[in-house]
Amino acid sequence: MRIGALWNKLAEPKNIPRLFAFSLGIILIIGLIVPMALNPDQLYVRPAPQEQIDEGLAIAPYDRGGVPLTEAGEINPQYPDNAASLGMITGYMSPLAQWISSISPYFGTSIYSSPGGLIDEILYYTRGFDTILESSILMMSFIIASWLSINYTMNRKNDESEIKKDVKKAINDSTKVASHVKANDEKARSKQLRRDN
Repeated sequence: MRIGALWNKLAEPKNIPRLFAFSLGIILIIGLIVPMALNPDQLYVRPAPQEQIDEGLAIAPYDRGGVPLTEAGEINPQYPDNAASLGMITGYMSPLAQWISSISPYFGTSIYSSPGGLIDEILYYTRGFDTILESSILMMSFIIASWLSINYTMNRKNDESEIKKDVKKAINDSTKVASHVKANDEKARSKQLRRDN
């Protein structure tokens, strides 16, 4: 098989999610077979569970200290050379997020929490594999959405099965309309005959 034909097959939206799912399945199987352990040097440094919540910190368990753009927070990056001002936006929140965190001690654990600067610095400037995985999942969701959009909206007029369904529906609808018209005609004629007699 020529490489061009292989690329063309891979370029079809219906094949990409299958290949992605197959690749993830292989990685998961390898992960179950190969013995692995957590490397303590690769883990994010954070306080003991519930410690920040017991202290009443609003964005617990994400609070790394520091003042945005003034004093760097504690991130302990694996690759500190990736950003010269690493830790300077730790705990950055929008005005709405700041207001919510001021009225609730559980902002960090709530579904609407968005300490964006902190999450960005932890994910993008420290360990990168989770970012790659998130981006690939996002890519798959866009591919699936575009395939659904193409096949169930824009391209329906070229689909033979859809055309057959539409023709059958049109025939059934026209038959129903014709039977209603016939029934109404008969009612009108019977009324007219009664009036004439």
